[in-house]
Amino acid sequence: MIRTNRRAMIGAGLASPFLGRGALAQAWPTRPVRFIVSFAAGGAADTVARAFGARLGEILGQSIVVENRTGGNALVAANATLQAPADGYTFLVDAANQVTNPRLMANLPFDYRTAFAPIAQFVNFPQVVAVKQDFPARTIQEYIAHARANPATVSYGTPPTAGTGHLAGELLQQRAGIRLIHAGYRGGADAARDIAAGSVDSVIITTSSVRPPVAAGRARVLAVTSAARTAAFPDAPTLIEVGMEGFDISDWSGLFAAASTPRPIIERVSAAVMEAARDEGVRGRLGPLGAEMVGSSMPDFAAFLERQRVLLTKVIDDGNITIS
Repeated sequence: MIRTNRRAMIGAGLASPFLGRGALAQAWPTRPVRFIVSFAAGGAADTVARAFGARLGEILGQSIVVENRTGGNALVAANATLQAPADGYTFLVDAANQVTNPRLMANLPFDYRTAFAPIAQFVNFPQVVAVKQDFPARTIQEYIAHARANPATVSYGTPPTAGTGHLAGELLQQRAGIRLIHAGYRGGADAARDIAAGSVDSVIITTSSVRPPVAAGRARVLAVTSAARTAAFPDAPTLIEVGMEGFDISDWSGLFAAASTPRPIIERVSAAVMEAARDEGVRGRLGPLGAEMVGSSMPDFAAFLERQRVLLTKVIDDGNITIS
């Protein structure tokens, strides 16, 4: 008689029909878990993945190995995740590409909505509308009035083209009835450098990126593009507050699995992320980056993605935005 090790079967994703959902989740993980990150090492998204990964490793009892797979507007990382066995040992750390790539890229090899299961949103990175120090506007209303009176003369920088800052700027133009000049940058630090130098009139970048020029007195924050005010600049109103209903575009980071990953494992990871988001060590590491903890449940994350999909798809279509 050939005897099969039951734990080995579970670890390989071959659970016995006699094992319930709870038994499968309890047996997993039996080896290190991999996070494939869509962004480069050392950046904010990578730091988020590593901070959460370290705490999740403690909660789950196995180490989290972070692997950076950049390129193809995050498509390389997404493909690598889907090509791995859907056994609960490979997850994707991604962002708004999940909802924007279907409109920005032709002939995708998969459908994001059906290929991936959203597990939890890690954090939000609120963005601000900021102007150079000598710009003739002290409020977001004055900024809009100035741009309206001087069409296609006010420049705004974002990282990168078709990124969330660019989409926020496009939505601002659509809602306010203004025309701005977009300047795409490789990163937030580059846009911050130019706003400090006065070579661009305004920027839409994250709170962490804008801090240096603001602290140096070289830029002023007028508003935030998120749904709620941010603790980093509590006096800056949201664009919703000035009459732009539903305006909510921020950078963010979240965790996804291949859709065929066993549901009990996904649920266990989601609960672990929610626990990690409350951890003071994780908060302390990510707070200086301007990250605001979310740690959303699976239903809340799915609902957030759907709202963003509807909003950003319309912005891309109405603005005829491309990444070419």
